[in-house]
Amino acid sequence: MKVSELAKHGGVTAETVRHYTREGLLSPKRHPENGYQLFSSTDLERLHFIQRARKLGFSVAEIRDILLHADHGDSPCPLVRDLLASRLPQIRTRIAELEALAQRMEQALECWQHMPDGTPDGHSLCRLIESFPDEPFTQEAL
Repeated sequence: MKVSELAKHGGVTAETVRHYTREGLLSPKRHPENGYQLFSSTDLERLHFIQRARKLGFSVAEIRDILLHADHGDSPCPLVRDLLASRLPQIRTRIAELEALAQRMEQALECWQHMPDGTPDGHSLCRLIESFPDEPFTQEAL
């Protein structure tokens, strides 16, 4: 299979295939006459694996490490468990941060609905943002 064929079968763009190849996640053979990259059914299976790993939040570098373990005949499963176990608390923290951001945005929108628009005058750029308190909104501020 050529790049475009692998991309079609894998449900990704040709540039994604090229990127994974540059990153060392896919290792195509070269056509001896024209130098085209040729991918096998094993590369398609590997592409599907990469997509699953990406959906689980693994980085390209982490996937490379996982594949290296597997390519050397070592089970990557302990590494995979450790990576997810360390990542999950980080993700939960990020979700909490995003929830807090969403709440601030909702409160700002509610507060700003009743404020008039302003024109930059050399002292003020956007009174909406400038009226936003340094501390998070409280019910008393609304």
